[in-house]
Order: sequence, then structure tokens, then C-alpha cells
Amino acid sequence: MNKKQILSWCLFDFANSSYSAVISAAIFPVYFANVLVGNSAGEGDLWWGRAISLSMFIIALSSPFLGGIADYAGLRKKLLALYTVVCVAAVSGFSLLAPGVVLTAFILVVCANIGMEGGLVFYNSFLPRIAPAEYQGRISGWGFGVGYAGSITSLLIAMPLVQGGQYGLTWILTAAFFALFSLPAFLFLPADVPASLPATQAGIKGAKQAWQTIKELWRRKEARKFLIAYLFYEDGVNTVIVFSSIFAATTLHFGTSELIGLYLTVQVTALLGAFVMAKPTDVWGPKKIVTLSLVLWTLVAITASLVETKSQFWAIASTAGLGLGTVQAGTRAFYTQFVPRGNEAEYFGVYSLVGKSSAIMGPLIFGAVSSTFGSQRPAILSVAALFIIGLALLSRVRGGGPNIRIPS
Repeated sequence: MNKKQILSWCLFDFANSSYSAVISAAIFPVYFANVLVGNSAGEGDLWWGRAISLSMFIIALSSPFLGGIADYAGLRKKLLALYTVVCVAAVSGFSLLAPGVVLTAFILVVCANIGMEGGLVFYNSFLPRIAPAEYQGRISGWGFGVGYAGSITSLLIAMPLVQGGQYGLTWILTAAFFALFSLPAFLFLPADVPASLPATQAGIKGAKQAWQTIKELWRRKEARKFLIAYLFYEDGVNTVIVFSSIFAATTLHFGTSELIGLYLTVQVTALLGAFVMAKPTDVWGPKKIVTLSLVLWTLVAITASLVETKSQFWAIASTAGLGLGTVQAGTRAFYTQFVPRGNEAEYFGVYSLVGKSSAIMGPLIFGAVSSTFGSQRPAILSVAALFIIGLALLSRVRGGGPNIRIPS
């Protein structure tokens, strides 16, 4: 294994976690819902849900095709760079927003989220290229663990700025953090392999091959069952990530500093969970790890709908963090068992298609339920239902054992 490649791959997770922490989860969602839009009757929830869902819909449609282009035109690394630039530019643009400019804010959020989440197609596809099968589970876990360290670092940088009301500078520094720490990935990850096909022809071939990949995965019974289970439980995970801070601020009246402190605590527990469970993912098998995490998250979601005090929510959120990295790293390691060598971007395009498709309905349902009932508590229960469905479906998937390849 090339240690420099593995370190630079993990550092990209460190870099993009500044977006995940500050923009997706802890600070910007509350600023968007309460300041830019207004959330007295759930309007902020509704617009935030729409922005996340639209961006995920666009990513879901484009990911498998772009994955094919990455394979056939040798553009994997270049496309990762392009998506990163789009995200960094859009986040920088947040500094120009003012209260009431809802449509502009909506468009910038959509662009930023496309840049961030779309780039993960190409980022994930490097894992089978830089690590042998027996190490993919733990390296996947290391990536998430380093990512949580990035979340903690970026939030510590943002905290004094937010406390001083310097939100514009917060968005600019978050973008700069992402740009700076992503550089090692572009320097040291495996270079794009020159291809004989120009981008246009590669795109056509990639689109056809993407459809073939989808059909191939669908014909493989265990792969099909896995992806359907993933569709449901990842919807729950994504919805929790994008709405947890808004729930804490709106329903439980957390202040901005309290939200940052809460999210820092969650990141610490998530980091511990990711590193502690990294090796067991290979030894026990990813299916057991994901199952345990989903049981934990189901209990957390049900309990969260009933909490009345900040201290109760603090305890629940800290517990949830233990399962955050493990469910994501375990799922990614499980999926690599279905991926033929040489077609990583293509197959991870389908993986992204399912993952991002799962992020379309959850935020829309949460926003709609919150707006309809005038309360976020029923919306939390809708998330618990997604975890339960996903857990039941995953239990029917054969495989996911220690370091094996599942037969077609």
C-alpha cells in the first residue's frame, strides 16, 4: 500500500468535513432557516428540505453517468477537482447573502451541495484503487475518523466568528479550509489514466455502461437487496444530518454556541466510534457493524421525538454519534464487495445514485410533516420509520462477512 495515497485520501475527508460540519449540519442550516428565510411556521424547514432534495436529485441523475465518464475518459481526478471548486465557490458566495433573499440562497445551497456530494462519487471510487480488500474496511473507517477530526477543527475555527456575529467570514474560512486541505488529494492520489476516447464519446459510452451496471447489479439478488436496504436507512441518516441542528434550535431553543458545542461533542463520539469499529468492520464483517449501528439509530430517533430538555437531547445526540461513522464506513466497505476491479467509478456512481436518491424523500417528508403539524416531533418519528425499514431489509441480505467477495 502507498501510505502517501492513503493519507491524502483521508485528508480529503478532513477537508470536506468543514462543509459537512459548518454548512450541512451545525451552523448554516439554522442561519438559512431562521435568518435568511424565517422559520416561525416551518417555512425555513420547507425551503431547506427543498434545496437539499433538489441538489440530491440532480446528483442522483448524474452520478452513474459521470462515473462512467471517469472510467472511460480518464477524468476521475479532474472531475473530483471540478466538483470541489464548485462547492468552494458557492460556499464563498454565502457571504453575500442577506435576510429575505431566499431564491438566491436556495440556488447557492443547491450548487454547493452538488459540488460537495457529487464529488464524493469520485472520492469513494479511489478506495479500491489504493487499498487491498483486507484493509478497505479499516481504511474506510480511518477516512471517516479523520473527517470527524476535520469537523471538530473547522467548528473550533468557526465558533469565535459566529459568537461575534461574523457569519460572512465564517463561510469564507470554511471554503478556504476545504480548498487548502483537499490539495494533497490532487497531488498524491493515483493520476488519471489517459484514455483514447474524448469526453463526449466517453460520456455516451459511460451513460450506456451505467445503465448496464444498474441492470447488472439489479440482476444480482444480494446486491439488489443491499441497495434497496441502503436506500431506506441512508435516507434516515441524511435527514438527521441536515435537520438535527434546526430541530435543536427550533424545538429545544439551542443557541448558536450551544449548537456548536453539541456538534463538537457528537463529532468526538463519532470519531471514537469510527476508529474503534474500523478493524472490527474487517474482522466481524460490515453487515454486523451496520446492523448494530441501525439498531442504535432507531432507538435514538424514537427517543429524540420525546425529549423535553437540552440535557436530554445532549445525551441522545452524543450516543447517536457513536453510530454515525460506523454506519457510513461499514456500508461503504460492504459495497466494495460487489465492485469489480477497474470499474470502481462506474459502480460507485450507482452507489451514489442510490445514496443521493435516498436523500431526496427524507428531507421533503421532514419539511412537509413539520410544516403540516407545526411541530418537528412527528417529523422525527418519520425518520425512525426509515431506519426500521432499512434494518429489516438489510437483515435479509446474504454476505457482508469478514473480507469476502459476494458471488454474483
